[in-house]
Amino acid sequence: MFTIEHEFDATIITLIDENEPNQGPLSEDITILTFDDRVIVEQADADGQGVSRVVFSMVQLNELRAALNLPEGNYRLQRDG
Repeated sequence: MFTIEHEFDATIITLIDENEPNQGPLSEDITILTFDDRVIVEQADADGQGVSRVVFSMVQLNELRAALNLPEGNYRLQRDG
């Protein structure tokens, strides 16, 4: 399950881990905050005492998107302009 919320300067997507029968324990929700110039992925620590955060520039996000569909190897994306 997931939710999408639009705020003034960001879109917030929350991925909610739903337990399937006979699966392991639930993971903490993942929150994805999208801005014009970056994307932030957050997840609460299992003990609830902190938050792990990863910030992607838009270039890094485009490279990740491409990497998900490529075989093992080294790549450099051609940038326009």
